[in-house]
Amino acid sequence: MKRIHYSWVILLVAFFSILIAGIIRSSSGVFIVPFETDFGWERSTISFAFAVGLLLYGISGPFMAALIEVIGVKKMMIFAMTTLLVGVLLTFIMVKPWQLILIWGVIIGLGSGLFLTVLSPYIANTWFEKRRGLALGILTASTATGQLVLLPILAIIVETHSWKWAMGLILILCVIILSVILLFMKNSPKEIGALPYGVEVELSVSVSEIVEKKNPVSIAFMTLFEVVKVKEFWLLAVSFFVCGLSTSGLIGTHFISYCIGFGFTAVAAASMLSLMGVFDLIGSTLSGWLSDRFDNRWLLFWYYGLRGASLVFLPFALSKGSMTLLIIFSVFYGLDWIATVPPTINISRQIFGKEKSVIVYGWIFASHQLGAAVAAGGAGVIYNIFNSYSWAFTLAGIFCIVASLFVVVIKKQRIEVKIQSDVAK
Repeated sequence: MKRIHYSWVILLVAFFSILIAGIIRSSSGVFIVPFETDFGWERSTISFAFAVGLLLYGISGPFMAALIEVIGVKKMMIFAMTTLLVGVLLTFIMVKPWQLILIWGVIIGLGSGLFLTVLSPYIANTWFEKRRGLALGILTASTATGQLVLLPILAIIVETHSWKWAMGLILILCVIILSVILLFMKNSPKEIGALPYGVEVELSVSVSEIVEKKNPVSIAFMTLFEVVKVKEFWLLAVSFFVCGLSTSGLIGTHFISYCIGFGFTAVAAASMLSLMGVFDLIGSTLSGWLSDRFDNRWLLFWYYGLRGASLVFLPFALSKGSMTLLIIFSVFYGLDWIATVPPTINISRQIFGKEKSVIVYGWIFASHQLGAAVAAGGAGVIYNIFNSYSWAFTLAGIFCIVASLFVVVIKKQRIEVKIQSDVAK
């Protein structure tokens, strides 16, 4: 029997690591109302704490990518998961709003930064030559898998016991996955005397292996100073800003509360998030497969356009109080939730090359999380003003439709010529 390539073991370790980090981030939607009830804090204050976390984990992305090059991915994963573990532990003893901001904004925000930003492209680029798009799709879908399996369970625990019991479950999962990282994670194929999946013969030494190790902060900023001169970087960054605004920042943070406002239970709303997770698992994996075969720009055009249409539809579905319409939204939106990630990573790799693309994607993802933070905090403010989230979701849908026009402006042939010219200089 043919031996399984260790790249697939690494893929599984990364998959479950991202899954746990993703469920911690997405669980914020489950905890908004309990925190509001138990502590008497305003929803805008709670939303602000989650917004800070979304922003920090996005901004930390390029620095995490640079740190991987300096100290290795295994040590970074251990450090990041330990940070999440500490944040979850501290949640049990918080009593003040500033503590919520420190714990869920700063500690958990930074702890989730590695897993939810640059780990996927790093694993795909380092461990896979063939099936790279598929690997990206699987890793991208891992956050949805966490919602699929755990969000309804967390919601049920909160309703039947308390939010502390739900937090306890998260704590146990953090300990388990930290043990898995310690036992099975490796820094690169070379560490175990192997080659990336799909490579038969090592043809040359990787550039990253011969470049002198520098300060990760300077690496991140030097890369940024180079790429801001490229128009396509801004097109990807702005479109990804809208991606973050319309997904984790809005749906991930406020969807459950939005549904509760129309008479749906927290468990029913969390179940809809899980349904989104089912179809996002399908959609993201399929998107990775498609991104290996079709023009990634046009994939993004359709992804953003269809997502915009679904978000404009959501207020109508909720106003009717129809579970059927809500299920239709969840299926349609779920297929498209994180489908934008594999094409965006691939375009970044095509433009900036394999060696720089992970750090560049880190900066692009920072824009994604800036959008998520704007939505998480802004939707809370909109709710306080109008006592409804409807305007927030409608505006997000309109922004998605605009973003679909940004990505088609990217000119593939011109990009290749420009990068070759830069290299020649």
